[in-house]
Amino acid sequence: MKRTLGICYYPEHWPEAMWADDARRMAESGLTWVRIGEFAWSRIEPEPGLYDWGWLDRAVETLGDAGLKVILGTPTSTPPRWMLDKWPDMLPVGADGQIRKFGSRRHYCFSHPGFREDCATIVRLLGARYGRSPHVKGWQIDNEYGNHSTVLSFSPAALAGFRLWLERKYGNIKALNEAWGNVFWSMEYNRFDQIELPNQTVAEANPSHWMDFRRYSSDQVGAFTQVQTNILRASGPAPLIHNFMTKSTDFDHFEVAKNLDIASWDSYPLGYLEKHSTLGDAWIQTYVRQGDPDFQAFHHDLYRAVGRGRHWIMEQQPGPVNWAAYNPAPLPGMVRLWTWEAYAHGAEAVCYFRWRQAPFAQEQMHAGLMRPDNIPAPALAEVQAVAAELKAMPTAETGAAPVALVFDYPSVWAWQTQPQGKGFEYFGLVFDFYRALRKLGLSIDIVPSDCASLGQYRVVAVPGLLSLAPALQQALEVFDGTVIAGPRSGSKTPDMQIPTGLPPRLPGFDCTVEYVESLRPGLTQPLSGGGAFRLWSEKLSSRMPVRETHANGDPAIVGDEKHWYVGGWPDEAALHRILQQACAKEGLPTVELSGGLRIRDTATHRFFFNYGPEAQVIDGLEVGVAEVKWAPRGAA
Repeated sequence: MKRTLGICYYPEHWPEAMWADDARRMAESGLTWVRIGEFAWSRIEPEPGLYDWGWLDRAVETLGDAGLKVILGTPTSTPPRWMLDKWPDMLPVGADGQIRKFGSRRHYCFSHPGFREDCATIVRLLGARYGRSPHVKGWQIDNEYGNHSTVLSFSPAALAGFRLWLERKYGNIKALNEAWGNVFWSMEYNRFDQIELPNQTVAEANPSHWMDFRRYSSDQVGAFTQVQTNILRASGPAPLIHNFMTKSTDFDHFEVAKNLDIASWDSYPLGYLEKHSTLGDAWIQTYVRQGDPDFQAFHHDLYRAVGRGRHWIMEQQPGPVNWAAYNPAPLPGMVRLWTWEAYAHGAEAVCYFRWRQAPFAQEQMHAGLMRPDNIPAPALAEVQAVAAELKAMPTAETGAAPVALVFDYPSVWAWQTQPQGKGFEYFGLVFDFYRALRKLGLSIDIVPSDCASLGQYRVVAVPGLLSLAPALQQALEVFDGTVIAGPRSGSKTPDMQIPTGLPPRLPGFDCTVEYVESLRPGLTQPLSGGGAFRLWSEKLSSRMPVRETHANGDPAIVGDEKHWYVGGWPDEAALHRILQQACAKEGLPTVELSGGLRIRDTATHRFFFNYGPEAQVIDGLEVGVAEVKWAPRGAA
């Protein structure tokens, strides 16, 4: 695998006289890829059926002549204003019933058939014009699905589509009533056209109703994508890519990516530290200019799995952004560190957002590699340094990770629908497992919930999984390593009902969850081995050996040699101990990493990343603040 660098560029934002010089400077800086066009629909088609290809032809030619490879975006995330005159009902509708207006971006409902057909038209024309271009070497489909909470739309188009989807799934209304348990609260339907969307109900809507609407909405993202990928795949050989987002869970990325060749994602470590950290102000203050030590790594491993081994960074933060509550600049060295961390986790390309900071509109405060006055911004020197380093180590293969962590999008939706306690979040639970494994110095593969083969791993963690797909069940039945499951794993059917015989419905686990309780902040349940459960605890009965107990002697963690069930959400100390014990039993060496120091192994090298506020020494190698270093595997 060859590592490369790229940039996001908007020729329509700048005088054409600047393009050639921009392209030259990009190439001289070591950049290979340039993404263009994903927001340019109004310039391509300023009026319905009136097309202006000249400027785009010249932009592609200018960039290509400089030796750059073009990734051309389909512009469907920003429909022009005239589109609303044609389809006034294409706008998404929020859960509150309010129409979301034109004036920014992503102003469409995935379910609207007229808009989808117009998207097919513009994509067909793009494919016909540029599909065989010697300069267009990749296609980006749309832009950042799910951004601004736009997957779930409660529009008339979504309602009509949902009813048809339900009828195809269940065949008859009796089957739907049974699957949803509609005898409860006298919610039984006589016809599919009686069913509404699950928002704005007087009390809590049926969780099975919500789950089917979440699945329907996810399928609409997939169908919307497939319209474009079918066209572009027939137009030429360039790979098909989408740029997914950080902590984006409103649709099943594994399913959507089946229509793609490469999964990319947009990495903004500082913006998302402020937006998504749950560890408090002191934690944020420690990593405010570096980002969370594990958050980017988690998404690298997730999207490598989503892309079936192929992933890129389509947008890498190069400086202050404009959209977080606070927008600090990264420490010197962090742009280089983030880039090499992506490569260490298997990324083929890292592209920075953007070439030049825009002096107008919503993102004018978002830094680029160049300032608005065309003077280099601080990150450009770090990008150039990486480009020089790539000449010495241009290729690497992802190493074989010894640990697998299952991630499942329907489980996100299930526990959002019925959390049973404020603060229970599936993503947070899985991420706690990931962070604990990283702090033990381990490399991790994230795998989907329909993973059919686990033979290369020694430890598999399955926290909070709604239910088991047949492929994963079969894989676990023959797996000869250690499986760590719970809490809440195998606790519901796919229809969101408690399974017959009570959970967990997992192969090899001979225990029963009798009832559950959610724990308010400040209330914990200490464990006999140290640490405690927080947020969530389960009353277990077990035919398996008891590994740890609560203070009252009740089983808390049970398991035989190969199957461990954790009956609660472990705090940091408890989770560290549990995972370390499992690794020791399987003969996996671990390392006690402190602060923000992290390790990632490739097939040939061990990388060391220091997110922390102090220099660290490991195996005789000093890793400074905001620094990345590497050594051949087996050597310091």
